[in-house]
Amino acid sequence: MKLLIASDIHGSAYYCRKLLEAYEREGADKLILLGDILYHGPRNDLPKEYAPKEVLAMLNERKEEILCVRGNCDTEVDQMVLKFPILADYGFLYEQGHMIFLTHGHVFHEEHLPMLKKGDILLHGHTHVPACRVHEHYVYMNPGSVSIPKEGSRHGYMIYEEGVFAWKDLAGDIFQTHAIH
Repeated sequence: MKLLIASDIHGSAYYCRKLLEAYEREGADKLILLGDILYHGPRNDLPKEYAPKEVLAMLNERKEEILCVRGNCDTEVDQMVLKFPILADYGFLYEQGHMIFLTHGHVFHEEHLPMLKKGDILLHGHTHVPACRVHEHYVYMNPGSVSIPKEGSRHGYMIYEEGVFAWKDLAGDIFQTHAIH
């Protein structure tokens, strides 16, 4: 199964379209969203083409293909208009004997870990900075932000396929990879 993993759309219709174009181009089976879907948040400037109603319409068309966790900017009001679940603080995937713990990053993160065993993966957004850090007992990964990248990072996403994570910019160019053993 090929997964496209993204975070922090923050209501940008422009970058949501770019993300969905990448999803089509990649031929992914599922779109995993790590929160902060519609609202830009009080700490962020408005992203390009801020239009939450357009974003929700685009994503609702693909409701069967989306797995999403709640970001710190996602609320019950957002759930009223989105036709796929967004309010779970975390989710799980199991791949090649490893648990991938999906969360946004505002509750569980490197300083407040969920229940992980050796070799598991903590996957979250929230910081808007792509990351892959191998710790003694787990691996932390972050796809960065689709619409508001920080610290000079690129607008991007991740692909997971056959044991390999690849960080890509919205043009599809790979800038980092990590294989799970």
